[in-house]
Amino acid sequence: MLPAVVKLCCGISYPHLRSMTGLQRTAVAVIGQEMTHLKRRGQIHNFVRMHSALNQTEPKQRDMKPSPTKDQLFSSYVQQGQDAMQKALDMLSKTEGWKTEITESNGVEICSKVMAGTRKVFRLQVVLDADVDELYDILFVRVEEMHQWNPSIQQVKILQRVGPETIITHEVSAGTAGNLIGQRDFLSVRHSCRQRSCAYLGGAAIQLESLPPQTGFVRAEDGPTCIIIEALDEDSSRSRFTWLLNMDVKGWLPTSLVNQALPRAQLDFTRHLRRRLAAGGAHGRPSPSDAHSAGASAPPTEERSMTGER
Repeated sequence: MLPAVVKLCCGISYPHLRSMTGLQRTAVAVIGQEMTHLKRRGQIHNFVRMHSALNQTEPKQRDMKPSPTKDQLFSSYVQQGQDAMQKALDMLSKTEGWKTEITESNGVEICSKVMAGTRKVFRLQVVLDADVDELYDILFVRVEEMHQWNPSIQQVKILQRVGPETIITHEVSAGTAGNLIGQRDFLSVRHSCRQRSCAYLGGAAIQLESLPPQTGFVRAEDGPTCIIIEALDEDSSRSRFTWLLNMDVKGWLPTSLVNQALPRAQLDFTRHLRRRLAAGGAHGRPSPSDAHSAGASAPPTEERSMTGER
């Protein structure tokens, strides 16, 4: 009320005065009379200056927000990852509107769908000769090794493990020949959900003050995106692999070029993944026959992690 009285007594209109009733209006009137006497004695301007100085120096409680604790921050990351996964799964669950983009003789099928605005998302489906555990191990537990078998990736680094199912990753694509989009880097929160015969992986772009966009790279954004790995009912040693690619590559590339490049990137990734599966123990995980002959046991279970593949 005090600023209102000062404005009123300095000749500035105060429209809310008319709506005041009872004691409130009486109080304003009484204080206003006192302020009028001060004004006549030339003291009102000193009072106004003093009041303004107090407003500038006194901290406003509503502007003083405490920094989040580590637990609160981690909880926020987990929630963002879970939300991204759910949104991506909802997108996949809506079967209408998908248009076939590519069908190959090796079983790969890519469909697209225009979402809100003009962005297209791409859904790849294929059956792979690997069980759920093997794919999960290659794609998520050993995600930082991806550049060893996928030339489209320069680096994947886990910045933060947020519990057993959520991680923060920084990924840099390789500047390989034929890469129409060019080098990009991605900062993402990824969340996983394991069940006995399937695995769900979801994620989305995230912002971190500690890692702003890097010089020389365009910071692209993923998500909501997800991968579903499901064991085939008739043969659990094989898996149905579904990948929803939802990406904003940023930059100034024509939409038509982006919509051509993204499904081609999915095909390339699947081709490299199949080669990795065929190599078996050559990349650090023994094939079943190697493990049996050597009497080796499965590698120790590592903390679960995941990434968004391009």
